Amino acid sequence: MSRNVTILGAGLVGSLLSIILKKRGHEVTVYERRPDMRTASGYAGRSINLAMSARGWRGLELAGLRSDLEAIAIPMYGRQLHMPDGSEVFQPYSKNNEAIYSVSRGELNKKLMTLAEQCGVKIEFEHRCAGIDVPNNKVTCTLPDGTTKNIQADLLFGADGAFSALRTSYSHMDRVNCSQNYLEYGYKELTIPADEHGNMRMEKNALHIWPRGNYMMIALPNTDNTFTCTLFMPFEGDISFSKLQTREDVTRFFNEKFGDAPAMMPTLLEDFFTNPTSSLITTHIFPWHYKDKSALIGDAAHAIVPFYGQGMNAGFEDCSVLSGLIDKHGEDWSAILAEYEAKRKPNGDAVAQLALQNFVEMRDKVGDMTFLERKKIEKELGKRYPEQFVSVYEMVSFSHTPYDTAIRCIQAQDSLLHTIMGQGDFFANVEDNAFTGKLDNWINEYHNAVQQLDFGR
Repeated sequence: MSRNVTILGAGLVGSLLSIILKKRGHEVTVYERRPDMRTASGYAGRSINLAMSARGWRGLELAGLRSDLEAIAIPMYGRQLHMPDGSEVFQPYSKNNEAIYSVSRGELNKKLMTLAEQCGVKIEFEHRCAGIDVPNNKVTCTLPDGTTKNIQADLLFGADGAFSALRTSYSHMDRVNCSQNYLEYGYKELTIPADEHGNMRMEKNALHIWPRGNYMMIALPNTDNTFTCTLFMPFEGDISFSKLQTREDVTRFFNEKFGDAPAMMPTLLEDFFTNPTSSLITTHIFPWHYKDKSALIGDAAHAIVPFYGQGMNAGFEDCSVLSGLIDKHGEDWSAILAEYEAKRKPNGDAVAQLALQNFVEMRDKVGDMTFLERKKIEKELGKRYPEQFVSVYEMVSFSHTPYDTAIRCIQAQDSLLHTIMGQGDFFANVEDNAFTGKLDNWINEYHNAVQQLDFGR
């Protein structure tokens, strides 16, 4: 029996979920607090670019949107590191020349909303959720004119982001564990425009990083030949946003710390003092669902920091898993939501931890020669032992290996790489038969250890 589905939030995950459920015959209404970004004059949502990888593409395949998005997605085959001494180092993401894809959040969201409406989904804009009676599935929204609308939901999904109204309502219930943690870092968006001939000023097919230890800047390519840059820094401290108060402060800081960047950023000062400094939050909550009546999905269930490029990908994977569970359980929503929570909660926790760990890698380690050597060795191991060794990064970005399985491989990979690198120059050693014999044994031991993990969960 089909359900009348109410979704809070017409962002990326809410829009995708609405398409999936509508195609399965459910009546779907989405309530969005913002105006319609496709028509609102001067509207600007979050513009930070997305890094689409395997999990995200699978979600778009369910919506039938993959081919449309491939046309506006730019492949990034690795990290282009801009070092403090002015040199550049390219670090491939994959042994097989695989890529993650730079996609405009706004363009993707617009396409998903339009497709949802074409499928018959009703989207009600400028409906701000003011409260939810979770046991009775009653939603109260406020409208722009100050009036309220009461909605009796049948099946309710909270896809309304890190500060989800449904998540907040869950947190007020008995026996619900809920937390939120802010990094002491903020971020600010900046721009590298096209040059005077309309061409890109840097390598197109790479994610650019200026790693500087306690802070960093990244840049992702856009289809109009610009780059969207994001500066990540502490809010307070010797090197922090709090120290950059004047145009002179900003000019001096960028010239000293990001030597090659200022010449490519003619609107740096305007961007810096116009664009907000935003915060970074990680949230955890349990449970994720209430009986057969409601559930959290995407950032509402597991908001994470953006440093693994997995926030959208994890949310889209939530949708893919939910779709598979509908195939499995039919219309038994008690079973669907219970198994959805059991499958996705451990992975939500794992991807949050992976994102925090990758922040340290991006800002601190990618500029370290020992770390760069390790990455080269990982790629070589993947080529020599494709059935036995896959790096954690490739598991996360280029496969559907559960996040909680990938994170449990980290310790085993650290031990393996520590042993290998302790033997000296790897690329010289592999020319020696005695060493390769030992390497075969180490790889077999590693493979046996990780096979004890559940790669299919």
